[in-house]
Amino acid sequence: MSLQNDIESLVKSVGLELYDTSVVSEFGDTIYRVSIISPEFEDGKRKGVTMDQCVDLTHLISPLLDVTPPLSGEYRLEVGSPGLERKLTTLDHFAKSVNEDISFTTSEKDKIKAKLVAVDGSNLTFEDEHEKFEIDFNDIKKAKTYFEWK
Repeated sequence: MSLQNDIESLVKSVGLELYDTSVVSEFGDTIYRVSIISPEFEDGKRKGVTMDQCVDLTHLISPLLDVTPPLSGEYRLEVGSPGLERKLTTLDHFAKSVNEDISFTTSEKDKIKAKLVAVDGSNLTFEDEHEKFEIDFNDIKKAKTYFEWK
């Protein structure tokens, strides 16, 4: 099993879903970031992740990384939510963002904001105030969820 699969198993064991893992550099520190989301929904929106859940998961993941480090050299483990506005870079990210508002740029450089209503294979179905439309995942250059304050 890979480190990613082991981390995913630990995340599932506490009733959460793994969103992503990444290595980032901030203020001269190397951070191994584990982003998690809740599989539960409330009023049509995905429930948030609590600080206690992040702390508990940090205590579970840390010993695993002592045995199987994700990278060489010094790093800091950070477990948290990817946030309301997060980058979408994989089909799995899109699948976990159904019913959310997405801002994206297509290969033709069109900038679009719409609600993601379905993911079927690499086919993404969106809906804006005018219509429903489909775009292939491979035709999207850059995407992120966005939150509109009302």
